[in-house]
Parts: sequence; C-alpha cells; structure tokens
Amino acid sequence: MTFSLPEGLPSGRSVPAGSPVMWYADRLPYDPLLDVWARAQRQQDATGLRPILCYADDDHPRSLDLAEIAAVDLEAELEQGWREYRERQLAWLAAPPEPMDCPEDIEPWEDDPGAPYDRWPGLAPATLPASGVDPDEAARAAFARLLREGWPGISLGLVAAAARSADIPAVIGWRAEAPLPLFCALLRSWEDRFGARVLAAIGATLYVSVACPPRTQEQADLVALEHLLTTADNIVNDTLPPVRGLPHRRPGVELLVGLNGRPRAAPGGYPVAWRLHRPLACRA
Repeated sequence: MTFSLPEGLPSGRSVPAGSPVMWYADRLPYDPLLDVWARAQRQQDATGLRPILCYADDDHPRSLDLAEIAAVDLEAELEQGWREYRERQLAWLAAPPEPMDCPEDIEPWEDDPGAPYDRWPGLAPATLPASGVDPDEAARAAFARLLREGWPGISLGLVAAAARSADIPAVIGWRAEAPLPLFCALLRSWEDRFGARVLAAIGATLYVSVACPPRTQEQADLVALEHLLTTADNIVNDTLPPVRGLPHRRPGVELLVGLNGRPRAAPGGYPVAWRLHRPLACRA
C-alpha cells in the first residue's frame, strides 16, 4: 500500500517496510499537536489517513484482517457470553466455596450479588442518530482535553487502510487481552450508536471519545454490560464481575466524553459510572 502524506508534518517513517499500514512521526510537530491532529482529522476522508496518538515502538504491526470484524455478529456473541456467565455464576451462588482468609492489608473482592438481568437485555439503544452532534467535532474537543495529561515519548501516527475510526486498533495490531475482532466489532457499534472515535492507543489503554453517551442510568448499565462481556478475560480469570457491586481492579477502555463539544475528563471508575455527565474510565 502506498499513500501520500499531508504537508506540514515532521520527518517520520512508514511501517512495516514494503507494505506500510501507518506512518509514525520521528518527533512531535513544531506546530501545536492539537492543530496538527485536528487538521489531519479534517482531511482524513480525502487522504485516507486517520490520526492517532501512540508510541512509535512497533515497526512490524500485525494488522487484523478487517473481514474478521465484519464476520462478528456482535449481539449474538455478547448474548452467548452473558448466558455462559449467568450459568457459571448461578452455579457458584448455589454452592459457594468456603471463604478464604485475607490479610489485613488486602482488600477482598466484594460479594457478587448475582448475574445482572434475569434475561438478555439486548444492546443499549442508540443516542447519536437524532442528536445532531458531530462526532468528529466532539472528538477534537475530547482530544484537546486528552493532551493536557501529557505523554512523554508519545508520537503522532497516521493510519491507512482504516475506513472508519473503529478499525484503527485492528489495522495497527493493537495488543489487547480481549479478542480483537469482537472488540473492534463493539467499537464499530459504539461508533454507529454513540459517535465513538478512537483518539489514542497508549500502551495497553485505548482512549475513545463519545459524542452522545447514554441518557439514563439504565442505558449506561447496558453499555457497561457490553463492555464487560467484550473484555471479560481481562477482568477476572474466567468469571465476569457484576455490573453492580463492582470490585476495585478493572481493565478495559478509557472514554473521554465530549458532550455538545464540551469534553469531560474521565475520572477513575467503571463502566457503570458512564452516565450523561460522567464518562467511564478503565484500563485494558
């Protein structure tokens, strides 16, 4: 694959050599990074290059075949995962093991109140289509907030072969404990339903802006369940923590919600905290 870079970028390199799927800057641009990123984002449909913040430490990204994402039936996969979890948890609750002694300086896991929902609740309803909010504008606002955190050694990347923001992790071969095809299928769905946009892949954390988050706690709980089911192997060995009464160790996705162009910082929390005015934050 060959691609032409926009003007005004610092020196960089395309990777992998011979068949590049992305470009890394050797250093950050002289111009303010927010301006460079926003300009690249506005031009992405014309250039075919989508900007992302990342570490320029992988010259041999292992891209995922996007057909694997398209083959995922997201709701069917999540429903199956929920049914398997419910079966395991109900069996565990029927015959719980003896409690283990816990050192005084170690905080124990909270008791599991049982599988959330008595029946599969389906996916959270979409909020984007009728909102009138521009997801790309919300992404620029969230990106401005993200930059305030400071990222030593970070690089600007431009990703080719990603026709949509949700495919960026697949193209760059982002390493996650969650199955990448299922994870990217979830991102595609969030992109369609909530205006999600991938902003950065910093080590094991993915930063995503959300233009139109759920409007009610009930809707937010459904989004939390989707996220937990997608990254269940990350959270605890083979059992899924409940949506309510959450433990304190938490991997996942970090979301910066730009609401009507006003970004809000993502505090430490869990998907259940993703409400109208409180974005979720957890680590994958």
